[in-house]
Amino acid sequence: MATLRIVALSEYMVAPLGVNPMSAPTCPTGTLANSLTHVTNKVSVDLSGPAQTMLSTLYLKALDVDFERPVLGDRFAKEAIDRIDYDWTELGITGKWAPLFTVRTAQYDIWARQFLTANERCTVVHLGCGLDTRVFRIDPGPEAEWYDVDFPAVIALREKVYPARPNYHLIATPATDPAWLDQIPADRPVLFLAEGISMYLTDTEGVSLLRRVVERFPSGELQIDFFNWIAIRSQKTQTLVRRSGSTLHWAVNSPQDILDRVPKVRLLAAVTFFDAITFSRASTVFRLAKHVVRLIPPLRKSIQYHRYAFGPVS
Repeated sequence: MATLRIVALSEYMVAPLGVNPMSAPTCPTGTLANSLTHVTNKVSVDLSGPAQTMLSTLYLKALDVDFERPVLGDRFAKEAIDRIDYDWTELGITGKWAPLFTVRTAQYDIWARQFLTANERCTVVHLGCGLDTRVFRIDPGPEAEWYDVDFPAVIALREKVYPARPNYHLIATPATDPAWLDQIPADRPVLFLAEGISMYLTDTEGVSLLRRVVERFPSGELQIDFFNWIAIRSQKTQTLVRRSGSTLHWAVNSPQDILDRVPKVRLLAAVTFFDAITFSRASTVFRLAKHVVRLIPPLRKSIQYHRYAFGPVS
């Protein structure tokens, strides 16, 4: 049986919401061998609904690169928007909103790197990958098999924008189709990473998905973010959600909501947007907002980043 190894975060030292499990962040841009520059043709875009929001997140990550203090420093995102034939001004957003996405992505990059360091021979399943360049940023080793999973239209766009690479696979499917997991071998520890997707699922769909992952693979981690009840109820005030015409459903108010409904998982860490170790590089506006929401717990916990383990531990 494949056994999960955990490093840098003790199995018995769970970081509760509001407590940083690690020291101040460093989010290196790195000197990666991969590059998108050899992909030369401009790519047109035609997306709607939740898939459309990925254009905004990609654009904001690209803008972050040129900040004096970038949170993510994703140069691949900047290359990608140059590859896409799209009037980015139509999004109607500016770089001031970038930390809402880059803080989250940088946090999960750190956790993903920790998992890959401890489990070199593993499988990574990046569900709802959108146009995120994580596989290029992290540049996993030769023993890792990486699967990016999203709607067929999104995967078709990824194939045009991004180059192929060894041990890298694309699966075109809705997240709620139970059959897609059968395409992934279950012979090694898995990192199931679902960023920015849970809120688009219903409660039943989300819980069922996590249960299927835990039952399918022998060991691994679930790294997934959630909105709480106040973020779901205020969705009409969220510009990106409103413009895409999407509806948000699943609210998770604390890790206990998951622990109570997904058997066999153990909490490793749970932090809010404001308490993530990558938040320290966010702009002054967001750092000031942190002091305001401290007095209003539901607002402070409106955006949560969770990390769970399952299976035997070596």
